[in-house]
Amino acid sequence: MSTHATKGFDPTRVPHLSGPFAPVTDEVDAVDLEVTGTLPAGLDGMYVRNGPNPRFTPIGSYLYPLDGDGMLHAVRISDGRARYLNRFVRTPALVAEERAGRALWGGLESMILPDADEVGPELAGTFKDLPDINVVRHAGRMLALAESACPYRVDATLATLGREDFDGALPAGITAHPKVDPLTGEMAVFCYALEPPYLTWSVIGPDGTVSRGPTPLAGVDEPLMIHDMAVTARYLVLVLAPAFFDLDAAMVGGSFLAWRPERGTRVVLVPRDGTAPVWTHDDAFWMWHSVNAYDDGPQPQAPVILDYVEWNRLTVGPEPGGGSGPATARLVRARIDPAGARISRTVLDDARVEFPRIDDRLTGRRHRLTALAAGTGRGDLLAGEYDALRWYDLDTGATAVWDAGDLAVGEPVFAPESGARAPAEDRGYWMTFATDRTDGTSWFLVLPAEDPASGPVARVRIPVRVPLGLHGAWLPTEGP
Repeated sequence: MSTHATKGFDPTRVPHLSGPFAPVTDEVDAVDLEVTGTLPAGLDGMYVRNGPNPRFTPIGSYLYPLDGDGMLHAVRISDGRARYLNRFVRTPALVAEERAGRALWGGLESMILPDADEVGPELAGTFKDLPDINVVRHAGRMLALAESACPYRVDATLATLGREDFDGALPAGITAHPKVDPLTGEMAVFCYALEPPYLTWSVIGPDGTVSRGPTPLAGVDEPLMIHDMAVTARYLVLVLAPAFFDLDAAMVGGSFLAWRPERGTRVVLVPRDGTAPVWTHDDAFWMWHSVNAYDDGPQPQAPVILDYVEWNRLTVGPEPGGGSGPATARLVRARIDPAGARISRTVLDDARVEFPRIDDRLTGRRHRLTALAAGTGRGDLLAGEYDALRWYDLDTGATAVWDAGDLAVGEPVFAPESGARAPAEDRGYWMTFATDRTDGTSWFLVLPAEDPASGPVARVRIPVRVPLGLHGAWLPTEGP
C-alpha cells in the first residue's frame, strides 16, 4: 500500500463523518411508510438522491464532498403511498473492500492505493471510482455520477449494473452535472483531466449515443477543477475558477487543490455547433452550482444570462482559499455579451444559500423561480448543512422561506403536477430529504409549489436515518 496518510488523520474528528452526515451501512427496503398529511394523488414516480457514504471507516484522509462511496436513497410514490430503499453504488473497488471487510483506498488527499496482493493486478495502483455526487436519467439509463469520471449505471431497484462509458465513446467519463436539453433531448457534458487535454466537452444524443465525442477546449493548458456547468439553446457555459490541481504538493502531503485568486475567473461560452468559443474574464470567484442559463433574445449575438451561487473563494480542502477569511455565498446573475466578450455580475440575493434548482423542464430557457437550501443564521452549521428552504422570484425579486427548525434539509427538487406538459413553475411540488438534528430521525418532505413557505403537505417518515447528501432527481413513472 502506498504512498502516505494525511498526518494525524483521525476519522472520529472529521465533522462530516458524524451527526447528520454520519454514514450508514444497512441497505433497506421498506413499504407503506408512515405519512403525516397527504401525499398528492398526482405524484407517481421515484425521487432518487445520491451522496457520499463511506462503506468502511475511512483511512488516510476524508474530504467532503468529494470522498466517500456513493449511496442512492429513493422514495417511490404512487397512489398516495410511499416506499423507501437505499443501495450502495457497487464499484469494483467497493466490492474489493467488502471482500476484505475494511477500507483499502485512502481519501483523495492521502494517495493511499492498494497493491496487487490486496486487490489484484487490475485494481492495483488505481484510484477508487467515486460515483457519489448526482443521479440523472437519460435515454433510458439511470446514472450515478462522479466528479469528472465514468458514471455507473443502475436499474430501477438501484442495483449497480456497471461502469458506463457510452459504448466506449467517452472512456474518460463525464461531469457530475450534465445538462439535458428538454427540447432536443440532448445531454451536454464536460470532463476535466489531470493530463492533456485538460478540458473536453461532448454531447450525447436523445437515443443515448454520443453525437459529439470529446472535444478539447483550446486555451486550457493546466489541470483545474470545474464542478458544474450550464447550457442554453446555443451554448455550453463553463465557469473556470482559479482552482488548480497541484500533484507535486499532493505527493508530499499537501493539498491537491490550490486556490490562486490572482488568476481571476474565466467564463467561456462554447457554441453547441462547434464554432469558436467566446472567453470572458473577471475577478476571482468560485461556483459549485449553477441555477440555469439562457439566451436573452433570438439574435445570434444575444447576451447569455447565467444564474448561479457564487462563493468568494474555494471551499474544499484543509485550507481552502488559502485561509483568506470566511467563505460567503450568494445568488448571482451574470450577463455575458458574446459580441464584446464582456461579463457583468449582479447580486440577486445575499442570503447563505446552496443547492439551487429550477423546474428542470426549463433548463436552457428563461426561468422565474429558483429554489435553494438556505441557512437561517441560527447556530453553527457545517458546509452542506442547511435549516431552511428559500425561493427567489426573478420577476419580482421577492423571496419565500420555509424555516425547517431542527431539521437539516437537503437540495429541493421540483416534481411537476401530474399531466402538466407545459412548464408551470407554481403547479407541482418541491421535495427533499430532511434529518432532525436532535434525534436523528429522517423524513421525506413534499411542499406545494404554489405556496412553499406554508410548509410540507406531506411528511413521509423514513424508517432509518438518511445522511445529508448531495443531488437528486424526480423520475416520473411515465417519463422517458
